[in-house]
Amino acid sequence: MAFADKTLKCVECGVDFTFLASEQEFFASRGYQNEPKRCPSCRESRRRQLQTSGSGFGSRGPRPLFSAVCAQCGTNTQVPFEPRQGRPVYCNTCYTKVRDNPR
Repeated sequence: MAFADKTLKCVECGVDFTFLASEQEFFASRGYQNEPKRCPSCRESRRRQLQTSGSGFGSRGPRPLFSAVCAQCGTNTQVPFEPRQGRPVYCNTCYTKVRDNPR
């Protein structure tokens, strides 16, 4: 597929910016299907804002942790999601073992 430079409008500052053919090729190689909505300077500003907030979640802050008991070894652990009945929860060590050795 041949890529050509495109002019896009930034949703943050409203300025027109060029989405280069080389950037489009990079996006396609990564499987990205959407064009960027922000110009390079607004993207960098947003990246810095997310980094200084202490998490990748912007102003929402860090994710809450939930207590659980590992289904394999019985160790008390904390997970970043709310455990549901009937679904096993694993500590980091057991999760790595289960993930690396699927049934």
